[in-house]
Amino acid sequence: MARAREAALERLADFRSRTVLVPLDAQGGLWTAELGGLDWICVFSDEEALGRFAQARDEAAQEWTYRRVIGARLLDELVPALDFPCGVAWNAAGPDGVVFPPIRGIVPDAAALDGEAAA
Repeated sequence: MARAREAALERLADFRSRTVLVPLDAQGGLWTAELGGLDWICVFSDEEALGRFAQARDEAAQEWTYRRVIGARLLDELVPALDFPCGVAWNAAGPDGVVFPPIRGIVPDAAALDGEAAA
């Protein structure tokens, strides 16, 4: 159990330090997908990972506009700025995909489903 927690914290630290690609929707906002009753911002390590995602969605021919964002800024500033709870899915449709749900320790307490605003 301790090893799994340590690995998860290392993965989170790695994400927070990276510049990731964040696809934009038709209105120029962050592209999100709903899964399990929660919205997720899909982000990618590089264009290859974004391409795998587009291929899995059968949308590889479509142009995917994206922004580059530091992972920490995404979790600390952009997720809390949304008017709905939202997690982050990193490299969805890839072998190294991981999700960061909007909970304490990942996003600020006020934006966390189990944080101050949830009480």
